[in-house]
Amino acid sequence: MTPRDLFTGMALAFGAYAAFSISDAFSKLLAGSLDPFEVAFSGGVFGFLILPFIRQKGESYLDVVRPQLWTMWLLRAICVFVATAASVEAFMLLPMPEAMSLMFLMPLFVTIISVVFLKEKVTFWAWLAVILGFVGVLIVLRPGFRALHFGHLCALLAAFANAGSVITYRLADREKTRLSLFGSSLIGPIVGNGILMGVHATWPDSFRDWFYLFGYGFLAAFGQLLMMMATAKAPANRVALPQYSQMVWGVVLSYIVFREPLDGWTFVGITVLMFSGVLNWVRQRIRYERMAMRERKERKLAARRANETAKAAVVAASKRF
Repeated sequence: MTPRDLFTGMALAFGAYAAFSISDAFSKLLAGSLDPFEVAFSGGVFGFLILPFIRQKGESYLDVVRPQLWTMWLLRAICVFVATAASVEAFMLLPMPEAMSLMFLMPLFVTIISVVFLKEKVTFWAWLAVILGFVGVLIVLRPGFRALHFGHLCALLAAFANAGSVITYRLADREKTRLSLFGSSLIGPIVGNGILMGVHATWPDSFRDWFYLFGYGFLAAFGQLLMMMATAKAPANRVALPQYSQMVWGVVLSYIVFREPLDGWTFVGITVLMFSGVLNWVRQRIRYERMAMRERKERKLAARRANETAKAAVVAASKRF
C-alpha cells in the first residue's frame, strides 16, 4: 500500500460517510409524507444500481440469490432489513446526532456477541473503548432527565441489527462470490420492507417527495459503492476511522437543515463517543502493526533458514566430490 493509495482510500471513505449522512437526512425530510418502510424499501431497490460495479468476471447476477451459505445469507438479510427499517424510523423521530449516537453503540454489541457466541477474546483496551462509547451515549440521552420514546428504541434496535449483520458477514467469510455477500443486504430490505409497507404505503404525491426518496436511495447505494472502493485501496482499520465524521455531518445538518439546536451536554457526549472511536482505531492499528512486524520477522527467519539449508547442501555436495 502506497501513501497515495492510503490517501485515496481515506478520501473515498470520507465521501462514503458523507453520502450516508445526507441519505439519512433525506429520510428525515420524508417524515410525515411517506411510510418509513416505504422509504427503507427504496434503499434496497436503488442498491441494485451498484451491482455492475461489484460484479467480477465470471459471476452471474443470479448469484445474488444463490449463496453457498444459505443460513448466514438469510440471517444477514433479516438483520439488514431490521436495521434499515429501524434506522429510517429513528431518523424521522429523533434529531440526527441523537439517533447516530445510539447507532454508534454497534461496536459494543459486536463485542458482546463476539464474546458470547463466537468465544472470541477481547482485550482490556477494546472493552475500554466500547464502555467509553456507552458512557458517551448516556451523556447524550441522559435517561432519567429526559423522556425516552419509540425513536430511541428504533435507533437502539438498528445498532443491534447492524451488529448482527457484521457478525453474520464475518461468519460467511467462506462465501467466495461478492454478489452473494452483497445480495442479502438488498433482498432483505426489499422483501421485509415491501411486505410491511403494503399496509400504509402511499404514492408520493409531489416532486419534492420523489426527489427526497431518490436522494435517500441513491446516496445510500452510492455510499456503499464508495465504501467498497475505499476498502480496495486501504486497510479496513484505516477506512473505519472516518466513520465518526458522520457525527459532524449529523450536527451540521441537524442545525442548518432541521433547525434543531444542541445543548452543551450533547456536545460533551458526542466528544466522548468520538474519543472512544479514535481509541478503538488506535488499538486496532497497533494490533495490526504488531501482527505485520511478527510476520516480517517470521519471513526473515524462514528466509535465513532456507539460505542456511542451501549452503549446507552445497557444502555437503562439495565434500562428496
